[in-house]
This record gives sequence, structure tokens and C-alpha cells, in this order.
Amino acid sequence: MGTRLIIDTDPGVDDAFAIALAALSDDVELLGVTTVFGNVPLETTTLNARRLLELCGRLDVPVAAGADRPLVHAQLDRAAHVHGADGLSGRSHTLPEPTRPLASSDAVSLLVSLIEAADGPVTLAPIGPLTNIALLLAAHPGVKAKIARIVIMGGGLHHGNSSPAAEFNIWSDPEAARRVLVEEDVPCVLVPLDLTHRCTFDSAWLDKLAASGPLGATLESLTAEYLAHYRTELGFDGIVLHDAVAVAEAIKPGILVTETYPIEVDCGFGAARGATVADRRLKPGGGRTVDVALDTDLDGLRAFLLTRLAGTR
Repeated sequence: MGTRLIIDTDPGVDDAFAIALAALSDDVELLGVTTVFGNVPLETTTLNARRLLELCGRLDVPVAAGADRPLVHAQLDRAAHVHGADGLSGRSHTLPEPTRPLASSDAVSLLVSLIEAADGPVTLAPIGPLTNIALLLAAHPGVKAKIARIVIMGGGLHHGNSSPAAEFNIWSDPEAARRVLVEEDVPCVLVPLDLTHRCTFDSAWLDKLAASGPLGATLESLTAEYLAHYRTELGFDGIVLHDAVAVAEAIKPGILVTETYPIEVDCGFGAARGATVADRRLKPGGGRTVDVALDTDLDGLRAFLLTRLAGTR
């Protein structure tokens, strides 16, 4: 039996690669996909997720729409300047229209039903704001016993991208992130910018993906605006697939190297709002700890993603 996985997502170019990675991996039992506001509005993230599953031939995977706003305070900004107005570099219209109807239940209800019905522990991979996951854990604490771990793309110990201190997913709903990372007791792996920014995928990697077949070519075609953004960030033709790095760890535990720390999330209203702060003292204070992914075999990770996405295993 492979990893029983549910992805919570706000597609997003890197989310698209993450969804495809799970959908195309035969050692993954992809139970469902739930959507959340984030890179673009909820209606768009939901349609993107459904189109991506259609592209991957995964009509068996249910999709439910979740939170369209943060728990407490309004989201200050989207990420259209990175992902394009439609979340997929203006290319979402090139994906097939979904044929499976959207689930009639909301995201939290679908999460509960899928977790309770699963015949073993389930891994959650939230790769957008953590609003749906915070609501799930608050309203349905009984499901925690069946959650193997939560693998989260988010945070940055030394820098941010939405502000000098905060990474986009955490910054979009710090109160939800604090509930999941600080207040709950479910095992969590945090995959922060400190690692994902090192996991670059250059134009040669993208060319290999595009040459692998129609699906790989379609994924590569979604990267134009994303590539333009990261060309200025990285100084070369390449992209950073933050969310796919986290889903790789959800699929293959240990592909990322982790260290364990107490984590705090700044929910104030100053310059550090949304920052994730790890207590890295030799003798840290008490409290709940989180496994933080800080290293990996970069070439091995790139090969893992290319092999899965190109279907060449």
C-alpha cells in the first residue's frame, strides 16, 4: 500500500507540478484534493485543480472547495504577479475542462469523510494557506488519530517572500498557521523557503520535461510567467517548485533532511507578521516541536520529480 494522501492547494504553477507529481505516482493513493484561496481567488484555484486532475486522467479523485478567506483578517495581496492572473501563467484555458463534478460538500467535510473512511493513516499535504487545515483540526479533533503527518509547504526561518520576514502561505493566514504549527499535536513537517529556494529547476530540466510527452509538455507550458518572475529572482532561466518539493516528501518520507525545533508564528501587526520563528538554541524552551526540512540531495530530488512527471520509471 502506498501513501494515502490528500492535497490542500491553491494552484498556482508550483501547485500544478505538485498535484501532477502525486496524481502520476503509482505508490500514492490520492484520496482527494481540497482547495483554498491563495495565489488567486478560490473559484480559480478550484477550477485549476479540477483541470489538472483531468489532465492527469484522475477522474477518480474528488475535489472540494474550501475557505475563500483567512480565519480572522483579510488577505493583503494575491500572487498574480508571480503565477499570472489565472494562476497558471495565463495558460489555464489550454487544460482540459473538468468532467467530474465538484464535490457537493465543502473542503473540511470532504477531508473528514476521506480520513474517516481510509483504511489506515492519511498524510495531508497543505501547499497553500493553512485555513482549511486549521478549521479541520479545530472542528473535528477526532480525525487527528488517523492523520499520519501534515507535510506543509510554508515559512522561512531566515527570510520571506511576501515580506522580509514572512513566506506567502503563512503570511496569508498567520492565525491558521499558528493553530496548526503551535497549538495542535499532529506530527508536522515544515518545508520552508530556506530549502525550497535551493531546489531550482533550470531550463534544461524543463526542456527534458517538455520532451517527455504531451503531459510533460503541457506542464512546461504553464511556466512562462512564473519563469519570467524567477529569472529576475535567480539570475538565470529556472524556476522554484516550492510545493512539489513538499509533496515529494509526503510521497517519499526522508527525501528531505529535517531538524526538529519548537516553532512560533508571529500573528502581530508589525513588520514580522506571518514570520515563522524556530527556537534553535542548544536548550530550547518547551512546547510542541515541528520537523523542519533544511536539506536534501538536490540532484536526486530533481531526478525524482522528472522521473515521476515524465512517467519514465
